[in-house]
Amino acid sequence: MLRRRPEPSRSVTPTFNRLLVPVDLSDRNARPLQMALALARESHARVILLHVVEQLADTPPAELAAFYRRLLRRGQRRLQVLARPFARAGIPLRTEVSIGQPAREIVRAAARHKVDILVLASHRIRLDRPRLGWGTVSYKVGLLCQCPVLLVK
Repeated sequence: MLRRRPEPSRSVTPTFNRLLVPVDLSDRNARPLQMALALARESHARVILLHVVEQLADTPPAELAAFYRRLLRRGQRRLQVLARPFARAGIPLRTEVSIGQPAREIVRAAARHKVDILVLASHRIRLDRPRLGWGTVSYKVGLLCQCPVLLVK
């Protein structure tokens, strides 16, 4: 009986070509952005920063057209600020602002851009009341997204 010699163990670090980083323009985005920057540097990846302006339900979009235009411009300006560390590091970057339901738009963007990983902010869930976190954007994206999702707390 021939015995095969075991292969030496090799540390395999995953590489990513495209990262999607959804941001809500709050201060909670600092850690996910730092994580995405580190991953992009290590993998020489392209990064897409996405902000979704939440569409108000039961309101015709035409009634709020000027309001949404202002929010889109504000989102794009804020994304330009958030993009600076990536630009300084020489990381190819794209910014995108859309209108819709955040979880749905994030999942669609991940599929459309064929991202390898999504880096997303998440808040801590209280262990004594875990069901309170079930309706969050990060929870929905984690369940629905077809690519790996890195939740950063």
